[in-house]
Amino acid sequence: MVDADPMTPLKTNILIADDHPVVVRGLRNVLNAQPDLEVVAEASDGDAAVRLALATDDVHLAILDISMPGRTGLQAAREITRRRPELRVLMLSMHDNEQYLFEAIAAGASGYVLKSAVDRDLIEACRATMRGERFLYPDGVRALMREHLERVRAGETDRDLLTPRENEILTLVADARTNDEIGALLDISKKTVERHRENILEKLGMRDRVELTRYAVRRGLVAA
Repeated sequence: MVDADPMTPLKTNILIADDHPVVVRGLRNVLNAQPDLEVVAEASDGDAAVRLALATDDVHLAILDISMPGRTGLQAAREITRRRPELRVLMLSMHDNEQYLFEAIAAGASGYVLKSAVDRDLIEACRATMRGERFLYPDGVRALMREHLERVRAGETDRDLLTPRENEILTLVADARTNDEIGALLDISKKTVERHRENILEKLGMRDRVELTRYAVRRGLVAA
């Protein structure tokens, strides 16, 4: 049996954003049928999604349609993950398209679910995302693997996977700073630091600070 992540809430409060009422209604019915998932907010465009996501700490997960009027789901995802990095984001799309997939990940999304596969994938995508894992449909996994191999052949490094903020935190972690110290230095909360550390470990496929320190030394971020 796998122990529950202590940072994962017993019930995940979800924000849905889609400009089609019938889609919102269908998603709400699918999610609310699960004992550990509950839709607590709904939006019909990206601007409303950002407002609702930032208005309260009660929302744990935002499911955003990639194409909405006004601010798109991708734009909303960037804003939400920038201002509330602890809030997880899933992108919902009718497009089985590599470019949209890459843009969603670059925007901070933890997963990408096709509307054609909602009945099959959405529940597991929500749970995986809240466990700190990525969720991608099978063709999306293959596309990311292809893109990674192309980057390796082009000589690009894993450091490109991290955002500038994550590189800052990686450097401080490798310098043996505590989460409290990092938060004070960067003027962010301890919880935000912890979420960034989780994301860094996940992106780099590492387990702890020792591995992060070795990586930072190899990349020249800190002295050996």
